[in-house]
Amino acid sequence: MRHLREELLPFWEMSEALGQPLGNFPTYRNNDGTLVDFANPGPDFQNVVPGIVWLDRDYVRAKSRQCFAYGIAYHMTGDVRFLDYARAGVEYLRQQAFDRKAGGSCSYFTNGRKLPAAPQRTSQDLAYALTGLGFLYYLTRDKELLKDLVSIHDYIWNTYYDPGLGLIRWVLETSPDKDSPDQKEIVAQLDQIYGYMMAVAPALPEPHRTVWKERLGKLGRILMDRFFTPRTGMFWGAVTSPSVKHWGTPHTDFGHSVKTFWLISLIGSFINDYEMFVSAETRASQILEWAYVERTGSWARAFKADGTLDEDKEWWICCELDQVAGAMALTDPAYARYLVKTAAYWFQYMVDHKNHEIWHMVSGQTNQPVPGFPKQHSWKNALHSFEHAFVNYIFAQQLHHQPVTLYFAWKDEPPQVLVQPYFYQAKITKTENLKARPGETKRQAVTFTDVH
Repeated sequence: MRHLREELLPFWEMSEALGQPLGNFPTYRNNDGTLVDFANPGPDFQNVVPGIVWLDRDYVRAKSRQCFAYGIAYHMTGDVRFLDYARAGVEYLRQQAFDRKAGGSCSYFTNGRKLPAAPQRTSQDLAYALTGLGFLYYLTRDKELLKDLVSIHDYIWNTYYDPGLGLIRWVLETSPDKDSPDQKEIVAQLDQIYGYMMAVAPALPEPHRTVWKERLGKLGRILMDRFFTPRTGMFWGAVTSPSVKHWGTPHTDFGHSVKTFWLISLIGSFINDYEMFVSAETRASQILEWAYVERTGSWARAFKADGTLDEDKEWWICCELDQVAGAMALTDPAYARYLVKTAAYWFQYMVDHKNHEIWHMVSGQTNQPVPGFPKQHSWKNALHSFEHAFVNYIFAQQLHHQPVTLYFAWKDEPPQVLVQPYFYQAKITKTENLKARPGETKRQAVTFTDVH
C-alpha cells in the first residue's frame, strides 16, 4: 500500500497524466512526468530502442491500461477520485476509439484519424482496448459497459478466431507496420485472457459466463497445443515457421512463459479442469527456478540465443514472476522465499525514487536503468506496476493471516458467487455500504479472507 501511494500514484496523479479533456490520457510523457514536446523531444525520447515509440501515434492500449490502473487504485484505497478517472478514460475510449461500424476499436490516433483500417488491427491491440473497460465492469457491474464488452469480445472471436488454423489470428491483412496475416503469435491468444477475459469472466451473468468459460478453456488448450515445447519447458513467442522456434526470438522469455502457465492454471481452476490446473502450476514452478538469480536476489529476463541467462531486469517480466511466486505461495508458503529477495530488489532498484514509477529496464550488471527506454511509452503504462502492487497486496495479506479489503461501486449488489478478489477466490466476511455524495454511485467495501 505504501508502494502504491508513495512510489506509483504520484506519477499518475499529475495533471499532465490526466489528459485534455480528462480521460484522454497521453501515450508519452518524459521520465519526470512532464508532457513531451513532440516538435523537440527531450533526452528521454532520443536514441530510443526501436519498436516502442511512435510520437505521431496516440495509442488506445496505453489509454486503456491507464484506466485499468486508476481502477486498481480505487479498488485498493476506496478513493473515489480514481474511480472518476477510470470512468472518464473508459468513456473517452467508448466515444472516440470504439468502431461502431466495423466493430472493435482503432489501435491509435494520428492527427485525429483513427488508424489503422479494421482488417489491419492486431487482435492483441483489440484485447487491450478492453482492459480498462473490463476492469471497470468488474468494479461496477454496469450493464452499459457489459454491452460494449460482450460486443467487442464477440467481434474479436468471430472475426479473428480461425477454426482451420486452430488459433486467433494476428491481423487479417498486412498492416502499415508490416504485420502479416501469416503470423501466428502467442500474444494474440494470451492477451485475450490476460487483457480482460480472466478478470471479467467470473463476474459475468449468464449466458455470457458459460460462453466465456468455454472460450477460455479453448484458449488454454491452444496455448499448450500450439506454443508449448516440452524440450525447453517453455512457450515459443511465435510459431509462424520453424525458423522462429529458438531462444532469443521475440516473446520467447520467462515473462511470457510464466504468465501463460499462470493463466492456464487459473483457467483450469475456473473451468474445474484439475489436470490443466496442476500441470500449469508444476511447469510455472520450473520457470521460477530457472529465472531466479540467487546472487542478486532478482529475476532474469530469458535465455539468450546461445542458451545463457539474460540477467537484465525488464519491469513487466519481474512483475509476472513475482505475481506467480505469490500465487504459488498461497498453497505452499515456501515460494515466498523468492519474494523476500525480489521485492527488496524491486523497491531498491526498479523504482525511480526521484520521479516515481518503475524503470523499464535495469542492467543485471550495474543495477542501473538502461538508456533508451522511457518510463512511459506505447507499450509501458501503469498496468503492470499497479497490478503488481495489487496482487502482491492480496498475497501478502493472506500470507500474514490478514483480511483483504477491496472497494467496489455496484448500483445493485451482485450475487456473492459473482464477487471475488480479481483472479482469485475467497470467503466474503463483510460487505459495508459506504456513504455516498449526492448523485454519486453507491460504493462498497468488501472484506475477504481465505484467498485461494
